[in-house]
Amino acid sequence: MARDNAGFGNRSFPARVAGMTRFTVNNQPVQYDMDPQTPLLWALRDASNLTGTKYGCGTGDCGACTVDIDGAARLACRETIGAIEGTFVTTIEGLSPDRSHPVQQAFLAANLVQCGYCIPGMVMAASVLIRTNRNPSEEDIRQGIPNICRCGIYPRLVAAIQDAARIARGDPADDA
Repeated sequence: MARDNAGFGNRSFPARVAGMTRFTVNNQPVQYDMDPQTPLLWALRDASNLTGTKYGCGTGDCGACTVDIDGAARLACRETIGAIEGTFVTTIEGLSPDRSHPVQQAFLAANLVQCGYCIPGMVMAASVLIRTNRNPSEEDIRQGIPNICRCGIYPRLVAAIQDAARIARGDPADDA
C-alpha cells in the first residue's frame, strides 16, 4: 500500500515494513529495526556509522561498497539486510584495526592509494581473493577484482595483490 508523503509532490512511497534483522558485523552482533529490503550499505553507513564502505554507483558496477559476507566478496549496495540474516559481515573497519592485514600492508608499500575512494572495496575484494587463492596469477586478480578505479591504479594493483599474497603466505620478499 502506498502513502502520500507531504513535500514530495505526487510521488508516493511504499509504507515502511518494520522488522528486526540480526547478523554479525566486524565480530559484533547487530540488529536493525529497519525494512528488511534496506540495502546493507545504508544500514552499515547510516545506522552503524561504518562509513569506510563507500557508495559509488548504487548499481553494483563499481565495487566501492565491497564487503566480506561469510567469506565471499559481496556488494553491500546489492545485498538487503533481510537476505543476509544470520551471516557474518566484515567491513574495512573490521579487517584490521591497525592496518596490519597483508593487503593493507602491500597497498601502503606500493603507494597504491591516489584519491582513495575505491580502495576500501578493493582491499576487501583482495582480502577475500588471497584467502581463497594463496598464489593468484595476474588473470586471477583481474577476474577476482572487478572494481573500478578512476585514478587508474590497475598496473600497480596486480603487483600489490601478489605482494599481499606473498606476505600472507609468509614468503620472503623479492629483492628484484
